[in-house]
Amino acid sequence: MERAFRLAGLLRLRKLQEDQAAALLAQANAGLRVTEAHRHGTQLALARHTLPDGDQRVFATAIAGRASLGGLLVEATTAVDGARERVVLDTGAWSAARSLSVGLEKLEDKHRVVVNREDERVEQIVLDEIASRRAHAGTGAAGSATGDRRATGDRRATETAVRR
Repeated sequence: MERAFRLAGLLRLRKLQEDQAAALLAQANAGLRVTEAHRHGTQLALARHTLPDGDQRVFATAIAGRASLGGLLVEATTAVDGARERVVLDTGAWSAARSLSVGLEKLEDKHRVVVNREDERVEQIVLDEIASRRAHAGTGAAGSATGDRRATGDRRATETAVRR
């Protein structure tokens, strides 16, 4: 089994695409908040606007101002609707990019588990071999000098196996 995940480059690309989609979604949400605040301000201005009593010219001017505020409110509402559509589209794009990343992340996790299991298996083989040699060295009549040479060989075998 290869130690390096072969699809690591593709996973990095998918993560970059996901990050870009998330940034666009964040911009769309920020734009939606701004347009909603603008619409809310226009609604408040229209609600506070009163029609004066008295002179017809002042009354006509107030009516024109109220109509203008009504037009601004319609424009602001249209802008909010457009911003909401943008959020929906960008949410879909982010979701699609995320789903592409998730599959590769799962493959990477499985690869990591397999590599770790292989490392543990090799380490256990080395430890079993060391234990076997020590047990064998203890029952033989060769003496401590032979046992010391075997222990040195065991360490070298362990170091070699771990490096692989």
